[in-house]
Amino acid sequence: MGWGLGDPPADYGSIMAVGLFVALMCICIIVGHLLEENRWTNESTTALLLGLGAGTVILFASSGKNSRLMVFSEDLFFIYLLPPIIFNAGFQVKKKQFFRNFMTITLFAVVGTLISFSIISLGAMGLISRLNIGSLELGDYLALGAIFSATDSVCTLQVLNQDETPFLYSLVFGEGVVNDATSVVLFNAIQNFDLGNFSSLKFLQFIGNFLYLFGASTFLGVASGLLSAYVIKKLYFGRHSTDREVAIMMLMAYLSYMLAELLDLSGILTVFFCGIVMSHYTWHSVTESSRVTTEHAFATLSFISETFLFLYVGMDALDIEKWKIVSETYSPMKSITLSSIILALVLVARAAFVFPLSYLSNLTKKTAGEKISIRQQVIIWWAGLMRGAVSIALAYNKFAKSGHTQLPSNAIMITSTIIIVLFSTIVFGLLTKPLIRLLIPARHLTREVSALSEPSSPKSFLEQLPGNGPETNLENAVSIRRPTSLRMLLASPTRSVHHYWRKFDNAFMRPVFGGRGFVPFVPGSPTESSVPLLAHGSEN
Repeated sequence: MGWGLGDPPADYGSIMAVGLFVALMCICIIVGHLLEENRWTNESTTALLLGLGAGTVILFASSGKNSRLMVFSEDLFFIYLLPPIIFNAGFQVKKKQFFRNFMTITLFAVVGTLISFSIISLGAMGLISRLNIGSLELGDYLALGAIFSATDSVCTLQVLNQDETPFLYSLVFGEGVVNDATSVVLFNAIQNFDLGNFSSLKFLQFIGNFLYLFGASTFLGVASGLLSAYVIKKLYFGRHSTDREVAIMMLMAYLSYMLAELLDLSGILTVFFCGIVMSHYTWHSVTESSRVTTEHAFATLSFISETFLFLYVGMDALDIEKWKIVSETYSPMKSITLSSIILALVLVARAAFVFPLSYLSNLTKKTAGEKISIRQQVIIWWAGLMRGAVSIALAYNKFAKSGHTQLPSNAIMITSTIIIVLFSTIVFGLLTKPLIRLLIPARHLTREVSALSEPSSPKSFLEQLPGNGPETNLENAVSIRRPTSLRMLLASPTRSVHHYWRKFDNAFMRPVFGGRGFVPFVPGSPTESSVPLLAHGSEN
């Protein structure tokens, strides 16, 4: 009776759940800040442990009936939480490092994921089928291969520094993003593939569809980014309102993801490349205040989404419904054996492609500095051992309906996925900092920092002093050899391709879409007086 006149009736259960979740996120941020310098922990592990702790408290408070504030939803994950994380990854990436190592990244993320998928699927058919856990079909084993091929390298990236180890960071980061896209595309392709009528022609169609999804998703992301750059450059939103240009950047970035999903493409790839293009063109065409705003807004949304995800996964792990079905049907030893087999397959599958593909990649490199050392290979292998929310979301998609399942064989697959995610994130995550410090001692961290390292974009543009832009430093420090023959082009393709891309970009792309050196000047705007100077700052 305490409502005011005209107040709508409130769903106090929902309000309490959301309020408690927001409070947990605040606690997670505070604890993460206090443990920033801790040798073992990182923010993702902290959030996961807090989620587990909160789930345990709720479980006891409800007398063992419930441990979750919200039911795990694939729509919430794929539509609302994943896009800001992937977009910010593309928006903040050091593009020069990323594209310089693009062939190696693609080798790991596409070829490597396919190798991992094959080993896990075949291993699951050979080993899990002997456990007699239920009627699993060929599609289920292939789905397991795709589910556990999706890595989560957040823990490693939180330890590595983009400025201290740019080469290693770009490999781990790039592989992580493209790997997620590959795994999701592979999973969806398996779901839509008719396994009952398998033939060589069907297999070729499967490969063609896989390549089409990759190409079309990338093209859509680039096109969306260029469209946003052209619109913002031509319309000069900053003349009247910086809020509008910030809003249009955010909405067009999100629109690219939704268009990809509507067209049955990979939203992850689309929004990632949209972020890269928007940071290269669109970001330079907005006002100075909007640059600061968008930089921090995208990073903050990504951070909140990541924190939310790990809390979400931690609390959902204690869902009593799934564990009750599994405990009533299977012995604890069978559950442990299943999880151990899958984890062992993940370890073997990861090693089966990281070290051989690193060797192949090194064969194409001419200098020792460009090659992947054995220590770096171990870190790349380790970074891909952790599994996260993508694996859980795909497992729910395959083995559950609306977050619930009644089949014991499906329930044990979901609980095994949760066990592997928890174990790999907590145990491997806690060992990540000591391992990286052991393999890359502090005195060697600056070894990779050279004239070839460029400041990040647009993350550190405010740190650049006017007149000291990276392009000036880069061109003075590095003499880019122009290819005089096809043999030389093949021997050092990255620098040669980059040289010709820069010429094309400066001559055709930037005059149309904006970018460094083509920043719009709004007369009468006092904040724009320094824009021509800042234009020499962030280049990627």
